[in-house]
This record gives sequence, structure tokens and C-alpha cells, in this order.
Amino acid sequence: MKAKTVLPAVAMTAVSMVLTLAVVMMWLGRAVPWPVALVVGLGIDGGWLATLAYERRLAAQGDHSTPVTVVGWCFGLLAAGVLIAHALTADKSAGAWLAVAWLPIAAKALWLVHGLWERTALTPAALGAIRGIRQEARDEAAVARARLRAEATTEETRLTAVTEAGARVARVQAKTAQTLSRAWSTLETARDGEDTGRALTSVTRPVTPGVTAHWDLPVWGPSEPVPALESAPALSDDALDAVVDQIRHSQDPALSYREMAARFRATGHAASEVRLRAAWKRVV
Repeated sequence: MKAKTVLPAVAMTAVSMVLTLAVVMMWLGRAVPWPVALVVGLGIDGGWLATLAYERRLAAQGDHSTPVTVVGWCFGLLAAGVLIAHALTADKSAGAWLAVAWLPIAAKALWLVHGLWERTALTPAALGAIRGIRQEARDEAAVARARLRAEATTEETRLTAVTEAGARVARVQAKTAQTLSRAWSTLETARDGEDTGRALTSVTRPVTPGVTAHWDLPVWGPSEPVPALESAPALSDDALDAVVDQIRHSQDPALSYREMAARFRATGHAASEVRLRAAWKRVV
């Protein structure tokens, strides 16, 4: 794995040094003796190689030196500048020389990438542990997603069942209400009928000729529980009438029968529903 980053950097550095030395020899060789040009070229390449070697030594020790890095980049820029100057002053093949002028900068960049790789490299054991942790996290996430999907499906099924049950209850209630409505209509028709009222009155009590007693419909709606009757002496009709009249007129306007009956039993009086309703009729 290390060779994947160090070999391109070494190759690029070698090519850059060779090109720099060749350019210095061709460029300065015409103005100064060739040994001087050789010394200049070797000086540039030597300085670059020395700073690079020192940077690699510090990197192997886990250290870093900013001045050394700056000097190394200066040598790289100097080499690139020499190549660019030669390309601009060359009579022939200026484009080709300019195309390779970036090689020193590229070599420095490759060594920078190699240094970053070394600082972030991990052992096979650490990489295996990381792969295991990531796999475990993926497994847990998959299990959590499956659990959430199962819970969502279960909740959807439960809501569907509850909705269907509620719909059935609503249909039954609607049907029951319709049946009760028809029965109530029948009772109301029987109550309003003159012959029916006279017949029912003749069954319950003696009838005054030509008079039909009023027949109340049964109560249809919420009913209040009747408390258990206490063992108390039964009231006479006159006493019952007096109590009913007193409770009825305890407020203005007068109380209804249901309110009066609730207060009558709340005060502790005892009377059957038939006697209490009859007393109410007499008082009213």
C-alpha cells in the first residue's frame, strides 16, 4: 500500500531533477562554462533533494518543521521557474518545454500526498476493527428499520380493525336508532289518536263520558338512577302533594317534573314513580 504513493512521488522527483539539470546545462551553458552550469543545476537539485530527505526523516519521527517545508517548496518553485524561463526563451519547442514545467510542483504535491497518507495510515488490525464496527452499525440500523416497519404494519392492522369495528358499531347504532324512531312514531300516533287514547284510558281507570284523559309518552333518553328507597313511612296523598308543590315552586320559574323528582328523592323522601307522577299531575 505504501508503494502506491511513494513510487509516483520518487519517479516524478527524478524526472524533475533530470529536466532541471538538462535545462540549466542548455540554458546557461551558452553564457557560462559548462562546469559552472553543471554546478548550478546540481545545486538546485541537491538543495531540493536535501530538504526532501530531511522532511522524510522528520516525518518518520512523527515531527514536522515549517522552515524546512518552506525551503523545500522554494527549491521546487525555483526549479519550475527555471523550466518556465527556458520555455519562454527557447526558439524551438517552447510549448513542449512549457508543458513539462509543472513537474517540480507536481513532485512536491505527490510528496505532500504521501505524507498525508502516512499520517492517516492504519494497521490491518485497526482496519479490521473499523470494518467490524461499521458492519455492526449497519446490522443494528437494519434491525431497527425492520422493527419500525413491523411496528408500523401492526399499528396499521390495529387501526384498520378498530376502524372496521367502529363502523360496525355505527351501523348497528344507526339501525337501532332507526328502529327506535319508528317505534316512537308509532307510539306518538297511538297517543294522538282519539279512539286509542279513549281505549287506553278505559283500561286504566273509570272514564268520564266525553272526556279522554291525557296519556304521556314514555321517557326516551338518558335516565337518572333512582336511589334505593329507605325504610321510611309512606307519605299520604295530601302530604305528597304538599311536598311536590313546595319543591316545584322552590325556584322561579317552576321546576320541571324531572328536576322536581330528583330533588324529591335527594331530600330523602320515598314514593313510587306512579304516586309521584300522579301527585305532580294533581299539583299542576
